[in-house]
Order: sequence, then C-alpha cells, then structure tokens
Amino acid sequence: MQFFPAVGPDTKSGQQYFDESLRLTEFADIYGYSHIRIVEHYFHPYGGYTPNPIVFLAAASQRAKKARIVTGAVLPVFNNPLKLAGEIGMLDAISGGRAEIGFARAFLPHEYERFGISLDESVARFDEGVKQIELLLTGENVSHDGSFHKFTNVTSLPRPTQKPRPNFWTAAFATPESFEKAGRVGNYVMAIPIGGSAMAELIGVYRDAWKSAGHEGNGRIMLAFHMHCHEDPEEAARIARDPLNRYLKLLVDAARGWVDGTASDNYKGYGKMISALDAETFESQVEKGSAWVGTPEMLTEQIRAYDADIGGFDDASLQVNFNDMSFEDAQKSVKLFGEKVMPAFS
Repeated sequence: MQFFPAVGPDTKSGQQYFDESLRLTEFADIYGYSHIRIVEHYFHPYGGYTPNPIVFLAAASQRAKKARIVTGAVLPVFNNPLKLAGEIGMLDAISGGRAEIGFARAFLPHEYERFGISLDESVARFDEGVKQIELLLTGENVSHDGSFHKFTNVTSLPRPTQKPRPNFWTAAFATPESFEKAGRVGNYVMAIPIGGSAMAELIGVYRDAWKSAGHEGNGRIMLAFHMHCHEDPEEAARIARDPLNRYLKLLVDAARGWVDGTASDNYKGYGKMISALDAETFESQVEKGSAWVGTPEMLTEQIRAYDADIGGFDDASLQVNFNDMSFEDAQKSVKLFGEKVMPAFS
C-alpha cells in the first residue's frame, strides 16, 4: 500500500486523511500486503500533507506488524543528513527492524524555490546526502567533509536495528541515468510506469548496471500504480475516474514551473515530460497499465500481462485512496484485492 495525499484542507483535513490511511494499513497483515509506503513533499495539495514520511510510517508500523515500512521517498536535498540518519535509526527501532529507505532527488521547482536551494545542485546534494547517511548508519565515530554538510567524530543514535543498515532504494522516474546509477551502486529501484516499452527498457538498464557492478542477483524493482478493485467494472471506473483525474491535474499544477520556463541541466526534458502528463487522463492511464481499475479477474489478467511485457518486476506499490476517494470505497477495494487478486500471485 502506498499513500500519496493529493488533497488540501478544502478536500480532507490532515486529521481525516491520516485517520483513514492508518485504518487502511490495518488490513496489510490480514491479506499479506508486503509494505506500507509514503512520500515526502511540501506546501502544495500534491503530496504536501507529508513533509516527514517517517512520522506516518512510525504510526503505521504499530498498525501493521508484519509489512515492511518504506519511505517512498525521503529527500536528502531538504534535510540535514545528521537529522535524517537519526530519524531512520529511530524508525527502524520502532518498527522492529522493518524499515526500508527510499531516496529521491525531488523534482518540484516550487519546493526548491521555497527552501532557497538551486535546482542545479540537485544531483550533487543527493549523492552527498545518501553517502553521508550511509556512513552515519553503518559506522561509528565517523567524519565527512562535504560540500553542503560537514561533521566530525559523530555516532548517530539510535543505531540501526537491521545490520549493517536498512535496505536502500533509489526513486527513478524517466531518465536512464537514474536507473543506471541505482543499479551500479547496488540500491533497489522504485519507479512510476510511463508506458510498457519505455519501462521495459529502463528496467533493462537497471538490471544490466546491477550485474555489471558485480552485485548478486538482479536487484529489486518496485513500481507504483493507482488501484481500485470492484465486483462491477463500470462501478470501479466510476469511483476511480474523477479522483485519478484530479490527482493528475494536481501533479501537473505542482510541477508547473517546468512548463513555465524553469530549466536545469539536472532535469533535462522535464518541461516536455510535464506537458505530456497534462494530457493524461483516467482512460489513458488505464490503457497504459499505470492504473489498475476493474474486477478481480480483470486486474489479475492485467497484472500478468504487464509483468510479461516489461520482463518482470518485484513489488507493486498501490495507491489505494487517491485524492478524495471515500474511506468506504478504498476499504472495499483493499479487501477485495487482498481476497481475490493477491492469492493468484502468492
């Protein structure tokens, strides 16, 4: 289950959104959902309810006692690594060693502007931040003289419950370079489908880099999907259509800076990418396989076909209560998917 709040106070209060989301996490152990995941964003209805995903995940870890607890993802660019490393250790302890840490560069110009950070520092801040956090989690009495953050003789507390540290994931969107780097450094990769053939190619880049670097196995791939399951296909579409369309519009609005002329060599092609997203609809997302909406039988067939088309993936991270979808509709979908679809893949 993935929780991505695309709501503001005029739609749902923070209290209502998190109450509903945490109640949904209680079904994870009943049906065997593998993980609970949430994002980090700021200041805008697109994701802005979760400035600190670790707060939500700590609460979720007390509702779901078996599922992995995944940041999807934290943003080193807006965080001091000393603080973030300590919070990760705390989450790992509270969850009993179930934390997994996804890192992302952030991509919304308005967030960079409000934090007073240059988009052109994105890659450098990400690389340094992840390196320093890993150093703090795996070592004691460590020092690092970075370009953005420096520390000397520090032991981060609490120490990670998992040894040597929780698994690291890299969030990647559409550039082969991001997938290649994730595979090369040995991180798992979390991504958003952008079309069957493109995703197949990007996954291939990741797996090739993983193997070329000498890592064991094939890495791990998590893909995010909107999901709504219902016994009646027309009712499934009716319930999911408007919330998904509103979610897409909020995404484009939050990233509007790229369309309005913001540019950076760290984000090549983002203007065209966001313009293309502006044309996306519920129907196009379902057609591409980015949204799973329908009966249990329809979804089972769709998942098998998509998995075959892209050469296989490991984890589906499902948005189950997107935008203003009611708790009752999301709850029914989570139960039905757990009862009728998940057993086909166990």
